[in-house]
Amino acid sequence: MPRRGENIYLRRDGRWEGRCIMGKKENGSCLYRYVYGHSYQSVKEKLAVERAAMLLYPGRDIKGKTPSMAADNRSRFSMNEDVRFSVLTENWLNAKESQVRESTYIKYRNLAVSYILPELGSVRWGSLNREAVNSFCQRLLSFGGIKQTGLSPKTVSDIMSVIRSIFRYAQSLGYEASFDISSIIIKKESKEMRSLTRKEQDKLCSFLLSELNDQNIGLLVCMFAGLRLGELCALKWEDISFSEQTIHVHRTMQRIQSAGDFGKKTKIVITPPKSSDSNRTIPIPRELAGILLSYKRWKKGYVLTGREDIYVEPRAMERYFDGVLKKIGLQKVNFHALRHTFATRCVEMNFDAKSLSEILGHSNVNITMDRYVHPSMELKRQNMQRLSELLAVG
Repeated sequence: MPRRGENIYLRRDGRWEGRCIMGKKENGSCLYRYVYGHSYQSVKEKLAVERAAMLLYPGRDIKGKTPSMAADNRSRFSMNEDVRFSVLTENWLNAKESQVRESTYIKYRNLAVSYILPELGSVRWGSLNREAVNSFCQRLLSFGGIKQTGLSPKTVSDIMSVIRSIFRYAQSLGYEASFDISSIIIKKESKEMRSLTRKEQDKLCSFLLSELNDQNIGLLVCMFAGLRLGELCALKWEDISFSEQTIHVHRTMQRIQSAGDFGKKTKIVITPPKSSDSNRTIPIPRELAGILLSYKRWKKGYVLTGREDIYVEPRAMERYFDGVLKKIGLQKVNFHALRHTFATRCVEMNFDAKSLSEILGHSNVNITMDRYVHPSMELKRQNMQRLSELLAVG
């Protein structure tokens, strides 16, 4: 049976097959183009590309041959309102592929293929108005996702960021928009991140110091230097200077989808940080430097393994952290809580905001204060207690 009326079938040989109409024969019957893949998502992606290409190259035949270059240029960039949004989206993706990191491009492509093209791909540029985009966002918030229970405001906001970028790309080619796309803003939920209390942090530290191993050393580094999970997994002993007592953060590790597949195929990539601000040198506390120096057993290699050829990937480190929390009886928190705890403790100790922002690798102080730093109830109580001086009269 086809999947949800999209002309996508599961074949007997285990592969998925999809087809789309490329034109009509002289007798009026349809001409189809077939694509194949090992997953439903990969076939869905290929069909979206074929449909966009059919609009982009209206003169090509069933074998995919295109008309002359002159005709191609005329069809590709004809400045009229009849061009479909799928054509602009596909061209924008092609332009972005060489401009952004592989992981960023795959995220853009996933959002486009999964949400934007199915809903807005067939809409003509001249028909794309504020009401259509607003309705699209509301459908995603109410019924989006595999379970059709609605996407999170964060995800819909990410989708809108892609659409705004496509609009800017179209306008750079000379297409005039009928409305200001930047005026459509998805309000994201304000979600306060959990940090460890002083008591929880002390309990975790006591356990880590009593059972030092490669992974526990890594947890201590995150809690007292503010590294991100991917930065920790990519950290090597060569990045730690014991003479200067610093850590040089210049790589990050993440698992991403393989570029040619939307299914289960993924791979680990180790790349420079996403922004120049994340490429940084962090001074570390003397006590932490001493612990690292006394534990160090290798001159080089990943800190989490001591090997050049073996690493611990982020998902494995998250599972290890969950096991530690369970073992010592602490409430489960996500791995990022270690970084958040570091930032919170720094604020409680009256760290300079600019210094803290640079240590965390943020582009500006506002990100540090708004996203990560939330004073504890104890600090709030201490600050409020200062008002008692105003009551001390007579």
